[in-house]
Amino acid sequence: MAAIVNKDELPSNSTSRQFEGYLHDAVNASFFWNNTPPGRGPSLHRHPYEEVFLVQEGKLTFTVGDSTIEATSGQIVIVPPDVPHKFVNSDSKPTSHIDIHVSPRMITTWLEE
Repeated sequence: MAAIVNKDELPSNSTSRQFEGYLHDAVNASFFWNNTPPGRGPSLHRHPYEEVFLVQEGKLTFTVGDSTIEATSGQIVIVPPDVPHKFVNSDSKPTSHIDIHVSPRMITTWLEE
């Protein structure tokens, strides 16, 4: 049977909403629904699974391992498991993106503060 989850029902902070699959009929994926302000983003971290970033509007600058990647509206960035990564909104306005964790639970190892 299909399920519907309203965005407004997801846990949130000032910039994102969080969906963890294990809380929703054991879905095998989790995600952040983000609206990241200019100059903001998470510090360096890694996950034991792939993370897929769907940039909907704006521009993000990623550090993935030793690479720097500029991603804009309509682009998808795929980070392999266990590769250190972070991003910053390098646009002058908030950037809208969805960050998919290929896991029913988000598992993050923070590598810097």
